[in-house]
Amino acid sequence: MIQMRRVWCLAAMALLCSVLTSGLARAAATIPSWQTGQQLITVVPAEWNAKSATLQRFEKRRFGWRRVGPAIPVQLGKNGSAWGIGLHRGDAGVPEKMEGDGKAPAGLFSIGFAFGADATAETGLPYQPMDASDWCIDVPGSPYYNQIVDQNNVGAEAIKGSSEPMRRDLHLGDDLYRRGFLISHNLEGADRRGSCIFAHRWRAPDRPTAGCTAMAASDLDAVLRWLDATREPRFLLLPTPQYQALKRAWKLPRSLP
Repeated sequence: MIQMRRVWCLAAMALLCSVLTSGLARAAATIPSWQTGQQLITVVPAEWNAKSATLQRFEKRRFGWRRVGPAIPVQLGKNGSAWGIGLHRGDAGVPEKMEGDGKAPAGLFSIGFAFGADATAETGLPYQPMDASDWCIDVPGSPYYNQIVDQNNVGAEAIKGSSEPMRRDLHLGDDLYRRGFLISHNLEGADRRGSCIFAHRWRAPDRPTAGCTAMAASDLDAVLRWLDATREPRFLLLPTPQYQALKRAWKLPRSLP
């Protein structure tokens, strides 16, 4: 009898552990995958239609997030923002980011490489210098949709119709992409869900973008110097109501920028 009870107890404990493990796995799946990230950029517009916002930098410390540096004014999409495709789950009832909608993708994203017109840049991110032949493909239906490609490798036909030369200074006569970094939205290239999302220089303090996050050149340079790929930086864009609603579940900095 004692032996049977012991077997029953062991079986019950195994079942309980299995249930707990399964529950924890399901709970973990609902938490954005940034828990190992040590750097966080937050961009918090007042509401979905806002064209401007404030950017803040945070570093993870033992007891939470510590703010770094001053607040930075930024310009967003000319039509505000909408849910993008990143490390987060969307929100039913809120519009999703689509190609050509003039909205910045909202949510939580990893930060990719830095890019620019110069041979090198002062940044802790991997850096990719761009040439006149480099383009980001924003053409729906293209096999290269939402990818940066070299025309010399893919051919002229592959970039036909794209409006995103990575050397804007040579093709369009401005320096918006003199330096910047990739916000990793829609990495799988879901067709028409938005492409070529960067942080870059702004045209002017009151000029919104087609969907990117833009700021003054000096502020962008400061952010690039601070970013460190070894610390797995993340980029968060959430309107104020969504930020407040998700603050606890997503373990966001307590105070709004």
